[in-house]
Amino acid sequence: MALFVKELSHIDVSVWCPQNGLTGVSWRVDASLEGELGEDGMLFDFGRVKPFIKKTLDAGVDHTLLVPVQAPGVSVEACDEGLCVRATAPYAFEVRGPLQAFTLIEAATIERAALADSISQTLTRTCPENVERVTLTFFDEVIDGAAYGYSHGLKRHDGNCQRIAHGHRSRLEIYQHGERQPAIERRWASWLDQRYLLERADIDTQGETRLTCRYMAGEGAFALTLPVERCAVLPYPTTVENIARWLAKEIASETGTPTRVHAFEGFNKGATGESEGV
Repeated sequence: MALFVKELSHIDVSVWCPQNGLTGVSWRVDASLEGELGEDGMLFDFGRVKPFIKKTLDAGVDHTLLVPVQAPGVSVEACDEGLCVRATAPYAFEVRGPLQAFTLIEAATIERAALADSISQTLTRTCPENVERVTLTFFDEVIDGAAYGYSHGLKRHDGNCQRIAHGHRSRLEIYQHGERQPAIERRWASWLDQRYLLERADIDTQGETRLTCRYMAGEGAFALTLPVERCAVLPYPTTVENIARWLAKEIASETGTPTRVHAFEGFNKGATGESEGV
């Protein structure tokens, strides 16, 4: 007997990719459980399935930086903040933070299916005896239109969003005169893709080519260094609300046309920003 739950949860993380660098991704999580029915006629109470799996995801991989520790140029060592991760390709990169802000993977690249399988095995070991196997599957959102992956951190957030290098893959909708603007959407999504979004107040040092931001949050101290060209600096915290209003203002100023932006944070949630043309 098998029990399945579609779109049981979502995972929002950043991935260190040896080819593309810091990349924000969002994955839908589907779950399947196999085993024998209990005396109550159920394999696993639906009301318990989601919290059982989500607890493991929230306490583990979700809102962390996934690091392939066997990738060329990647090094990991202890530091005052907790853990320091450095990489040399495709660009020089360093991030420091508490241990729980990282998921270290013994591989040269992050493979979505392999990660899902590893978490599935952990869940299988801790599920009720009548459940023989738990299988998770991770999916990218199917987006018809412009999309981009970004990374950021929110120092004022009480939860896992405070971690300096977590990310999202999001759709982007831009409206002018009440109509979608696909060409503008594609151009801005392309520019934002694989960028790090940060608040100007968090910049510690900035040279011609390198930028370091750092802040103190509830979990501890965080710091991140990467090329200036991979950054988008906002005048305020990089919440989805502020991303929407920042984009609306930038696009309205660029085009001279009143603009409304729907910015999303991963799956199915987001904010609207509006700005008059300049």
